[in-house]
Amino acid sequence: MTKQTAVKKDITSLRSTLEYLSEQEGELLVTETEVDPDLEMAGIQKALDGGPAILFEKVKGYPDKRLFTNLFASEERLAHLFEVEDPRKFKFKCIEALRHPLAPRVVQEAPCQEVVVDKDLDIWSVVPMIAHTATDPGRTLGGGNTLVTGKYFWGGSHVSFNRMNFRGKDFASFQISPGSHTDMIATEWYKKGPIPMTINMGVPPAVTLLAGSGFMYMVVPRGADELGVAGAIQGSPIDIVKARTVDAYSIANAEIVIEGYLDTTQHVWESEEAEREQKQGVFPFHPEWSGYLGRAYRTYKFQATGVTYRRDRAIYYPLIVHGYDDHHIDVKVREAAFLELADRICPGLVVDTNIPLGMTDWGGVIFQVKKRRARDEGFQKNILATAIAASQGLRIAIAVDEDVDIYNAEDIMWALTTRVDAQKGIEIVCPGGMGQTFQPAERAAAAPGAQWVRSESKYAGGIALDATVPFQYKWAFERARYPVERVDLRRWFPEKDIAKAYSKLGEYARYLARTGI
Repeated sequence: MTKQTAVKKDITSLRSTLEYLSEQEGELLVTETEVDPDLEMAGIQKALDGGPAILFEKVKGYPDKRLFTNLFASEERLAHLFEVEDPRKFKFKCIEALRHPLAPRVVQEAPCQEVVVDKDLDIWSVVPMIAHTATDPGRTLGGGNTLVTGKYFWGGSHVSFNRMNFRGKDFASFQISPGSHTDMIATEWYKKGPIPMTINMGVPPAVTLLAGSGFMYMVVPRGADELGVAGAIQGSPIDIVKARTVDAYSIANAEIVIEGYLDTTQHVWESEEAEREQKQGVFPFHPEWSGYLGRAYRTYKFQATGVTYRRDRAIYYPLIVHGYDDHHIDVKVREAAFLELADRICPGLVVDTNIPLGMTDWGGVIFQVKKRRARDEGFQKNILATAIAASQGLRIAIAVDEDVDIYNAEDIMWALTTRVDAQKGIEIVCPGGMGQTFQPAERAAAAPGAQWVRSESKYAGGIALDATVPFQYKWAFERARYPVERVDLRRWFPEKDIAKAYSKLGEYARYLARTGI
């Protein structure tokens, strides 16, 4: 990529975003050394998990394509791109976008359609799909943003990630999470005809954020304008263009688009091994957001009808799963949706939310509660129970007070240890309720060596932990504070010694030192 002088920030496409990042010190790593999409790219990304964005200019077997990843691995970079001063405040920008979406704009010509292939399709020759681990069933497609619009999504727009394995040149398995918007679409149109859709790769960053924000359908219901929310986050409408071969739309500024339709009358196994043994949920696929190795299933068939892409070395953006890149994609809008959900139950009670990577993106959430009066008492339990019931797959929800740092795991553990009432503060919500197939605990083995099935009661549901103090006894839980604000260490020590001393403090120790707790 040619480095420009004073490149104006433009995040309406992935390509313009990279142009801007190329001028930001330490934000973009570019390599001219050839990378193999078979395991090498995933290995490099994991080795730099949480670090800079990475652009591979040369890809083995694909001289006219590039690979890119890790854009969202840093929440500081994410906040900077979307002009949010504090990364922890990004969710509030998302809340405004949820409340005030900006409808997408239809254009007649688009960069994503500079090259159009609608005959003799071979998706493998166009998309440098990657393998994540040595146990994968080969190279798979997990970096595509599925787009369904119009009557097929009740008048709105839906964008999501759906893992795919192209078992042939022009058809693939298409994994759908039970209960998701895509599952609702497939159920509504089941055996009523093909469901037209596009698989968009290398899209504007805001679209990627919405594609990862699933399972909060009380806040983002079916028929919602998800592209409109992305546009509001971006600050301008998302451009879309009519697909060339199906009754669907593509993201106009995407790098590569696969056009096609979901066929609910035909099924495709996700791996050759699973098909040979005729067993679901047993044989490995690629890693999943839960941190466990995904398993292969029998899915509906995706039939490709065309592929379009940019002429100048189109970029494919795959991403490893259960890494910081995937994590921030999955949780930023989700944190906002939980905060909005809490505000609808009791306005103003919850002041912040956080989903750390250890909660596996869709597996948990932490609410920071500020009780203002005695009659606020109990609403935190309503919010915890509703969050678990409303978000399929949520396994743990925690409420803490405003004096607890929800971004520090040790402070959360301190609150759980000292404030949870073992009799009244722990509840099992929705036992036997619908869970997530990508969480192994949501499935139970019928017998050794048998196929896995979803548990009916033992595992599904979630744990609600109320670690807030009773309002009337708040005085008894006052945290001890040492007078750090009264001392200026420079009176006793040189600044270089102070800096050296602070460098030896761990994250939690720095928090304690800063607050005096």
